[in-house]
Amino acid sequence: MNFEQFWKDDELAHKDNCFFKETPQVALGLRMSEECVYSELGEEGDPWGKEDPVRQYDLNIRYNDKSEQIVGKRLLPEVKPEKVNTFPYVKRIGEVFEGRYEWPPNSGEWLHSNIGTPKELESMLDRVDKLDIESFIFPTNWENHKKRIFEESGAKPEPLRHIRGPVTLASSIYGVENLIFLYFDVEDLFKRFSNTILDVILRMSRIMDKEAGYTPENKPTGFSFADDDCNLLNPDMYTAFGYPVLKGVFNYYSPNPGDKRYQHSDSPMAHLLPQLARLNLTGCNFGPTVLVDEIRKYMPNTRIDGCLAPFTFMGNEIIKIKDEVKRDCRMVKETGIKGLNIYTAGSINNGSSLLNLKTVIETILEFGRY
Repeated sequence: MNFEQFWKDDELAHKDNCFFKETPQVALGLRMSEECVYSELGEEGDPWGKEDPVRQYDLNIRYNDKSEQIVGKRLLPEVKPEKVNTFPYVKRIGEVFEGRYEWPPNSGEWLHSNIGTPKELESMLDRVDKLDIESFIFPTNWENHKKRIFEESGAKPEPLRHIRGPVTLASSIYGVENLIFLYFDVEDLFKRFSNTILDVILRMSRIMDKEAGYTPENKPTGFSFADDDCNLLNPDMYTAFGYPVLKGVFNYYSPNPGDKRYQHSDSPMAHLLPQLARLNLTGCNFGPTVLVDEIRKYMPNTRIDGCLAPFTFMGNEIIKIKDEVKRDCRMVKETGIKGLNIYTAGSINNGSSLLNLKTVIETILEFGRY
């Protein structure tokens, strides 16, 4: 296989947000993830944990040596540990809403809360509305740490341009059933919860803009959400709760046609496609049951990152991988609209092998050429 030519063609395939008219093939978005180093290299480790930077560098180098042999490209970042500048922990939106993040061994991150009744929710929102978020989120001696890191390396804090989506945040803080019942029982509080989430996102992101050295006039544009739980709301509920948050944030950070407006939801949320289409998303990554042909009915101008099921990709079942990629390539060509970026419909998990990625590449070359 001529990997050099494949990657040259893939570079063209990503032009114009994967809508380049002269692209020779469907784009490949898969670049694997650092979670995959353990199974690929036969090493022990927690894929969801925080790896020692020195060991992570070594693992990535060894992984890239292998990926270069198998798919012709070094895929993972190779950042030498001495060049890593780590800012102190800044509290996140879940903590603003009085939740707590936990990282159980060999598991992903979980956000928990003790808020369970409308009265408790209302009291919490009262406190959040009055909260001095800037003082709350930054640790002691933040300014000194920030100054030291800038003087040593020129690095500044990153602006906030990606966040947990409103429904996932709310269901973690208040509970799935509680949130749904709230819509029917106390609709005003349901909508107030949404409004406060929007307000907090904008307050936090503007604070981080200032810390990164940006003003409202020169701030970088674009914003993305990860809202796996959005599928739990029906269209009317989502229109009242989730949609206003995305709309408000996009109005501020993505006002221009080409500005990034992105939604990730690896769940069966096809019933929300009409609502999400109104947001003019520039990119999406939906669940493995929400396929190219259905998305295209509502979003002709949105780049589709998908729709290979993560459990298929990590399952080492070559025939299933090929069938799903072939299906997506066929569907996008039948629509007559480009903009497909082959990716997993969700996370790239440990166990997803480089040989599986090679199968995806081979399938694009066989079925994804325009």
